[in-house]
Parts: sequence; C-alpha cells; structure tokens
Amino acid sequence: MKQAREDRRVKYTKMVLKESFINLLEKKEISQITIKEICEDADINRSTFYTHYTDQYDLLRKIENELLDNVSAHLAELDHKNKRMDDIALAEKIFDYIKENAKLCKLLLSERGDLSFQKKIMTLVYDKIITELTHNSNLTKEDAEYVYSFTITGCVGIVQKWLDEDMKKTSRYMAEMVIKLTMGLIQTFKK
Repeated sequence: MKQAREDRRVKYTKMVLKESFINLLEKKEISQITIKEICEDADINRSTFYTHYTDQYDLLRKIENELLDNVSAHLAELDHKNKRMDDIALAEKIFDYIKENAKLCKLLLSERGDLSFQKKIMTLVYDKIITELTHNSNLTKEDAEYVYSFTITGCVGIVQKWLDEDMKKTSRYMAEMVIKLTMGLIQTFKK
C-alpha cells in the first residue's frame, strides 16, 4: 500500500516539474533556464529534481521520449485494433493526440525545439510511407526516400501552422488534407 502512495507522489512530482519546465521553455531558451527556476515554479526542492533528472536537458529528453513513446503506443494500438485502419481515421487520431498535447507539441516542433526530436517524430511513419511509395510505383527506394523527406517535412510544417493558428480547423479536416496531399503525391509515381 505504501508503494502505491510513493508512486503517486513521484508521478505528481514529475508532472509538476514537467509543467513548470514547459512554462519556462515558452518564455526563453533552454540554455537560459536554471534548475532553481524550475524548482521554484514547481515548488519542489532541488534535491528532488536531481533525484529524477540530471539537468534541464535531461528533463527535455525525457519529455521528448515520453511523447514519442506515447505516439508510438497510440499508433500501435490503433493498428492492432484495426488490421487495416482507414488512413484518414489514423491521421485524425494523430491530430487528436497532438491537440491534446498542443502546448508541448508546439514547443517541441518550433524553432526552439530539438531538431533530433523532430527527426525522430518523422521516422515513426517512415516504413509505412516507404513501403507505400515503392510498392506499385516506378520509384526506387532511394527516390522514395526523397519523396518521403519532402512529404514528412511538409506534414511537420502543416502541423506547426495548425498549432500556430490555435487549431482552428478540426482534426478530421487536417487529417483529410494531409492524406489528400500525401496520396496525391504518391499517385504521381504509381505505375
């Protein structure tokens, strides 16, 4: 019983530190954020911070990894539930997840965000798109990778614009747009 209480406290502590860090990251660069500021904002002492993280960069990496893990699990769950899920429905679920985590996604995908994180996000759908591009098309794997890079960079740009405009369009609308653009590009290379 005592173990469960400690787990809740640890979860709460990490959540508060994460929220404080994200709030600070909205205002300034990570290099300008101090552990003292994070702890004061979270009302947590520094030793507690260091129990969980080595520094603000470690905290950012763990936040990024948590988001990547959640997106991967979300995609795997959707794929597992429906062996062949409609592409628009899948994209809509991804936009819903982004919307639920808008503040964090906006920060991580902004110019202040980590480029390696943005590349990791892009690789989540790499295999599916490369397979789609090379199957029944005139593209070699190498050429498919160019089309993939173009497509994914465009998709990230669309997500950034959507977030910057406070997600005025619905998740469904955005999903349909991304799928139409992507499939339209893929169709130009079909045999």
